[in-house]
Amino acid sequence: MLKGHLTLRQGRFLLDAGPFEIDTRGVTVLFGRSGSGKSTLLRAITGLDRHARGQLEFHGERWQDGAWQLPTQRRDIGFVFQDAALFPHLSVRGNLDYALRRAPLSPIPPGGGGAGGEGGRRALPFDLVTLAARVGIADKLDRDVLSLSGGERQRVAIARALLSRPRLLCMDEPLSALDWRAKAELLRLIDELAREVGVPILYITHAPIEVERLADRVVFMADGRIEHIETLREALARPDSPLFDEEGPVSVLEGETGATDEDGLTPFGNDRVRLRLTGGCARGSRATRLRILARDVSLSLDDPARISILNHLPVTVERIDPEHEGRVTVACRLADGQLLLAEITAYSLRRLGLHAGAAAYALIKSVVLMD
Repeated sequence: MLKGHLTLRQGRFLLDAGPFEIDTRGVTVLFGRSGSGKSTLLRAITGLDRHARGQLEFHGERWQDGAWQLPTQRRDIGFVFQDAALFPHLSVRGNLDYALRRAPLSPIPPGGGGAGGEGGRRALPFDLVTLAARVGIADKLDRDVLSLSGGERQRVAIARALLSRPRLLCMDEPLSALDWRAKAELLRLIDELAREVGVPILYITHAPIEVERLADRVVFMADGRIEHIETLREALARPDSPLFDEEGPVSVLEGETGATDEDGLTPFGNDRVRLRLTGGCARGSRATRLRILARDVSLSLDDPARISILNHLPVTVERIDPEHEGRVTVACRLADGQLLLAEITAYSLRRLGLHAGAAAYALIKSVVLMD
């Protein structure tokens, strides 16, 4: 648990976060528009700005009390910044060795949560060479870091941060300078490493798709304050969710993929909900997330047989949001309890006679596996 109340003035901008308690298990995303205070809050939490004031505890250990601060280097935090911040005079191996040689060797500090426990330092399942292979830089260990692409430099930065054996990993817009392909690859890598290594992550972004792929919970910020702290499911269930951008309402379903079949279709879901995806997305059976735009979901009172749409899911209407520009968003509950949003015309809503509690079928026209 990370809890406190921090303030920090930078020029004319004032961060006044308000009292907060953040469950740090998994990935916590700080989300908001540019200038909302995300990076300023992160600097205050990590002790990178000595002008921060207030109170802060990490799993019962005091990190800030008024003007007093526990030095950043004693907080055992790993960092991945937008520009990677590698040492240019060292090779890839040299950058990784630097972190490894400075990794704490002492036992978990009091209040740290115990060996391998929440808030404590974990034994990594990787040595330097194995981790380099895991993040895709095994063949670049002896390269000059200045010769690497942006995506490769971020892979080195991630490996370096993990080799420092952090109790908390902070990532500040790590994908913002990358092209779409590098972003997609690194999103998948970060998601997998978060589950494999188990280090709590604070992740800053203003891109909803990164939140939807990675977040266990979201800290929404605006004008230097924390407005809401919600799980991803809670955030996506709100009709006015800040995560809904120009693409409109979005659902994120969690499930497992299976092997692609002879028709080129990949199964996704669980024992109660099953979809078939096109594109041969799966890389063997694994847990992942499915991103579905509400505008790509239609509703039917019956299960149509003679139709090209593959995915027909029985649902129960839970909520109908107010009409906007002739369209409504219908929140539907799937058999496994997950929420699926459908955007239809107000005319279709009246014609079908849909209401809260009504049974229907969701027809999903297209889906994007968050891979």
